[in-house]
Amino acid sequence: MASGSEKPKNPPGKKATTASTKQTTSVLPYQTPRLRDHYLIGKKLGQGQFGTTYLCTEKTVGIQYACKSIPKRKLLCKEDYDDVWREIQIMHHLSEHPNVVRIKGTYEDSVFVHLVMELCAGGELFDRIVAKGHYSERQAAQLIKTIVGVVEACHSLGVMHRDLKPENFLFENSDEDAKLKATDFGLSVFYKPGQYFCDVVGSPYYVAPEVLCKRYGPEVDVWSAGVILYILLSGVPPFWAETESGIFRQILHGKLDFDSEPWPSISDSAKDLIRKMLDRNPKKRVTAHQVLCHPWILDDSVAPDKPLDSAVLSRLKHFSAMNKLKKMALHVIAERLSEEEIGGLKELFKMIDTDNSGTITFEELKVGLNRVGSELMESEIKALMEAADIDNNGTIDYGEFLAATLHMNKMDEENLIAAFSYFDKDGSGYITIDELQQACKDFGLGDVHLDETIKEIDRDNDGRIDYGEFAAMMRKGDAGVGGRTMRGNLNFNLTDALGVNASAPAATTSDTVSNTI
Repeated sequence: MASGSEKPKNPPGKKATTASTKQTTSVLPYQTPRLRDHYLIGKKLGQGQFGTTYLCTEKTVGIQYACKSIPKRKLLCKEDYDDVWREIQIMHHLSEHPNVVRIKGTYEDSVFVHLVMELCAGGELFDRIVAKGHYSERQAAQLIKTIVGVVEACHSLGVMHRDLKPENFLFENSDEDAKLKATDFGLSVFYKPGQYFCDVVGSPYYVAPEVLCKRYGPEVDVWSAGVILYILLSGVPPFWAETESGIFRQILHGKLDFDSEPWPSISDSAKDLIRKMLDRNPKKRVTAHQVLCHPWILDDSVAPDKPLDSAVLSRLKHFSAMNKLKKMALHVIAERLSEEEIGGLKELFKMIDTDNSGTITFEELKVGLNRVGSELMESEIKALMEAADIDNNGTIDYGEFLAATLHMNKMDEENLIAAFSYFDKDGSGYITIDELQQACKDFGLGDVHLDETIKEIDRDNDGRIDYGEFAAMMRKGDAGVGGRTMRGNLNFNLTDALGVNASAPAATTSDTVSNTI
């Protein structure tokens, strides 16, 4: 996505270009401006396996960012191009999370793909661990709470990170209490419940045993976070050897060392959590949500009786509380967004639309919400269904789903102006009740009483809505709908990975092996 006003958009009614139309000579499905027309490229910040990160400065405003430049000569086949495209989509998909590095824009030329991201100038978690030796229990608890919070957010949105390690967490600045943010989603994938993966990816110390057995699901992220926690408290990895094959043997069969220093002085509660995160049986391993509810993580040692909603459920609840104009406006905005911005929501839609009909029925929504930990009553799910079903035809189509699950960070000025213009048919600068009534008919809502809606938005009481009133309405929060909910991960029913034949077939969308180990 190019930054600023040159961001490519899809006008209402026009579908976004899909990834399947891309040639293997380009990652993005559209042309972008030149990166150097908009940014000054500065010093090198870091070097990864696939790309180099540089400091860059936006010319117009002087704000500094980080630019990850990936040489296309390293993209050897279509799957490599698809991997970069997926990384961009996943970063947009997770962009709401305060502990995920935000993507600013993407650029492509004949030689490089460039990802411009927010700058985290405080360095890697890895470097702070090396400098400190190890953390106090309270400091480690706060850091692992952040790390596992990111894991839980990923899983609730159908994303598996697959490469969690201290090098992939950056501090916002050099302050002692700086915010920690996850980065590098290059090995991340979208996944569906019941889907196993077999490609061996990750980094030696942090890889879960079932990855080595080539049959795994999202539980691998909790294992990696458990390894990070062990390192935070002791300064050394739990499974160590002089060679990679030796490390893998330790991961598969080694015993956790809680006898050496500093473990005798570390609390039993911390050790209990580590044992549960490093359970070799992924079916018995704690979920990300269970980690966050563990007494060692919680300051008051009492697990919450009403955990947070999953991201999907909380967005649907938020949408259900909106007035009809806001719902329609979000539908208009959703149709304008580029494929990279909505790719993650498309994967979520496909996850819930199990019969691939292109619409979500009540039963599919009920099953889908149950998979992300919901314990809503049927009446509550029906209320959410009716709220998202804008045209009242009894199902949720793709456009309705996008509108209902779109995150509020898409409320930029360009999108708001376009949405306002859609309703302001005569270009008068105002949305009248007649124009709003016509929009309702266009959306299949029929005759709707709109007096209360107009009154709610019309702050100067002139009987119409100007752009300022419209923008204020779009940006303000809406009260959610109450309900007893439970948030958890999309857990797979994996067989014990240690007993799985490593050559067993896995239901994965790609048969290529991305081996960074």
